[in-house]
Amino acid sequence: LSDKMTSSRRHHLKSLMLQIAANWIEQEKKDITAAKEAYMAENCPTPDLGGDLAALQEICKKLATAIDQVDDARYDAEAKVQKSDKEIEDLKLKVVDLAGVKKPALKKVRMSADAMLQALLGGKHKVTMDLRANLKQVKKEVKEEGAEAGDWRKNIEDKADRKKMFETS
Repeated sequence: LSDKMTSSRRHHLKSLMLQIAANWIEQEKKDITAAKEAYMAENCPTPDLGGDLAALQEICKKLATAIDQVDDARYDAEAKVQKSDKEIEDLKLKVVDLAGVKKPALKKVRMSADAMLQALLGGKHKVTMDLRANLKQVKKEVKEEGAEAGDWRKNIEDKADRKKMFETS
């Protein structure tokens, strides 16, 4: 339906379409019931029940054999359908196997190490990735370097500290 149409016109057309569809559905139901009645009249004539006891028993035997035959046919058809369904399922699995599983492109995700380990190990495990907590403390050694290497002012300050150390003692 066009956007240039007024809403009342659009509503009117929609209601007409729904009315036509409802009529079609009703007609289809009538056609189906008529087809069922025609099939039943052709294949299942009403039995003649006006005979004596022996005739009625014969009719009952014929009906029982007919029911057995229909049941056998129904069972065979059901078995064929189940076999076909199984074949279809197997073929679907083969198609998936042949096509392979497409792996989605990986996306870059910002995630802390804690969150990664928790995602890998599951929500049950409490994981902390504080690596600095596991390190032992080490005092930094100051290496003495030659006079050429390093800052000359630092060397002078070191020598002045040594001089004071000897003077005070």
